[in-house]
Amino acid sequence: MAEASPRGTYLAIAASLRTEIRDGGIADALPSEATLMRTRNVSRNTVRRALKVLESEGIVESTPGVGWRLAGGADRRPLVDQLVDVIATDSLAVGDIYPSEAKLCARFDASRTAIRRALAQMEGNGLLATVHGKGRTVCALPNDREES
Repeated sequence: MAEASPRGTYLAIAASLRTEIRDGGIADALPSEATLMRTRNVSRNTVRRALKVLESEGIVESTPGVGWRLAGGADRRPLVDQLVDVIATDSLAVGDIYPSEAKLCARFDASRTAIRRALAQMEGNGLLATVHGKGRTVCALPNDREES
């Protein structure tokens, strides 16, 4: 932002993001905080304050590991729950190879770190096992684990 706004820089950023969303420039995921910082030439705190304004208005919401998205758009469940559903969605059976981290990052538009955390949780729950050189395999089906 070239000059300080009398209303507060974060409010000006919130207003411009609101306009972009209304005009269809942002369809689902907002740019990352780092991108917003670069393009608006402001600090992370200013970007976060702007996003909190939009969140309080019910326009956007934050999903851990995924980022800021338009409210009410995509699946809002925790990432680990979405990854557990991959077993059923992809018709995987015990012993089948689970999709790679790279494929999951692209499929869920999530960071590799977030994917790894969710996969580690699934491994801890006994759903997946990692075999060096082969990737992750399905050890148990989600409904089998719930009944035990």
